[in-house]
Amino acid sequence: MLKIVIALLLLALIASLASGFYFLMVDQGDNTKRRTLHSLGVRVSITVALIAIVIYGVATGQLGHGTPWEAGPKRPQSSQE
Repeated sequence: MLKIVIALLLLALIASLASGFYFLMVDQGDNTKRRTLHSLGVRVSITVALIAIVIYGVATGQLGHGTPWEAGPKRPQSSQE
């Protein structure tokens, strides 16, 4: 469940980045429009939420690392039955 939330937040970050780029290109030189600034605020808020969720996941043990080199050496299995 936590990984799904993280994936959705990453997609929201990409969407916010794309909207910020669009507003930057459309509103060039117009000092009255602050859509790019608002998009940046949304992106920062999503990033803070993403970092908080990752820290929560690691602290509770729901997220961890599964690297093969952390498992230690594998013992050979004997074929005795």
